[in-house]
Amino acid sequence: MLNISLNSIQNRIPDEEFTSLTANHLSKSHRVIARWIVGIIVAAVALLFLPWTQNIQSKGKITTLLPQQRPQTVQANIDGRIERWFVQEGQAIKKGDTIALISEIKTEYGDPQLLSRTESQITAKESSKEAYNAKAQALNIQADALAKERDFKINQLQNKVRQVQLKIISDSIALEQAHIDFQIADRQLKRAQDLNEKGIKSLADVEEKKQKYQSSVTKVTEAQNKLDISRNELNITTIDLSSVRANYDQKIAKAQSDRFSALSAGYEAQSTIDKLKIQASNYATRQGFYSITAPQDGYIVKTLKAGIGETVKSGTELASIVPFDVQLAVELYIKPMDLPLIYPGQEVRFIFDGWPAFIFSGWPSQSFGTYSGDVFAVDRVISENGKYRILVAANTVEKPWPDALQIGGGAQGIALLERVPLWYELWRQLNGFPPDFYRPEVVEPPKMKAPLKSVK
Repeated sequence: MLNISLNSIQNRIPDEEFTSLTANHLSKSHRVIARWIVGIIVAAVALLFLPWTQNIQSKGKITTLLPQQRPQTVQANIDGRIERWFVQEGQAIKKGDTIALISEIKTEYGDPQLLSRTESQITAKESSKEAYNAKAQALNIQADALAKERDFKINQLQNKVRQVQLKIISDSIALEQAHIDFQIADRQLKRAQDLNEKGIKSLADVEEKKQKYQSSVTKVTEAQNKLDISRNELNITTIDLSSVRANYDQKIAKAQSDRFSALSAGYEAQSTIDKLKIQASNYATRQGFYSITAPQDGYIVKTLKAGIGETVKSGTELASIVPFDVQLAVELYIKPMDLPLIYPGQEVRFIFDGWPAFIFSGWPSQSFGTYSGDVFAVDRVISENGKYRILVAANTVEKPWPDALQIGGGAQGIALLERVPLWYELWRQLNGFPPDFYRPEVVEPPKMKAPLKSVK
């Protein structure tokens, strides 16, 4: 039946009465399949419009939030020989507990009484310094005494100079008086001789005038000699005055020079004392390095040196310690292309190694077994592996992290980004485009404690 006409009679023919029509009748299952196909297509189209959370996935490892909480090694501060171990691996220790004991191997520190002998040297040098100071003080007193004696001598000689000067004035007056007497005697002698020649005066009067004349000449000579002696005495006294000044100035200068030498020796002794004190302090500090102690509370993870009598150098790692209480975090490495999408305070979901999880990366609310964290810090410098490191702290408000997590364990992080339709995410993935760039309106990074100020 071709069914060419628009007026079909198919519905009017009873198919059950005809065997051939019954055997060749079409099944209705094709209608069900078509409906299923249409339903699946409609569901797939509707699914493409569901919201999808873009994300950045990266593998990382568990670490600590604070540097002092990370595993650290205990090192030998000096060269030495291991004499004894006081701990074993896995043992819990307190801050200040002795881990190992080492002995000295350098010959310059081998004297067991090195510290006491150095202190004896300090005592001897201090006594020497006190002696130099006493000597400087004595020389200072001696210089003051010489200065007083010099002033006394100078005053004495200056008084003598004044006395000699007065004597010179007196002798000058006496000489002048002698000259006057000489002139009078000379005139009287000449007058007597003239009168004698005229017969008025006798020869006896002339002889008497000659005697007075000779006496006046003698007095002039004596007065001149006394004046010369006084002038010579003035010169000698003036020379003595200059000599006394020069002599005492020399003595005072020598005393001052000796005093400065004593002070210089005292300062050198003080410098030696300071050096010896530094050495004594270094020796005492070095003796404290013989005991290797724990810097903080924790567990001995591993001893890195074995045996007794093994020689170690300064800076050699002896043991590894993990603190008791730590604030866990996860460090992840992201590609430079994804760095602008990461900001402090951003949510990151984690799947820890060893903990079962069922996760839908695009629908984090439908995931099971994941834990939440917030981006704490982002490195400003790229790492050696060509990626940027981010540090994610635990978000304990939503769900605390498992207590059994250990430092160094693996973790897979999923940084949650903007929500987009599923069809857009598929189109982005097929074209290899990065996630959409966005920034939240308010970004509140985790609060950090201010660094401690340096102690001056």
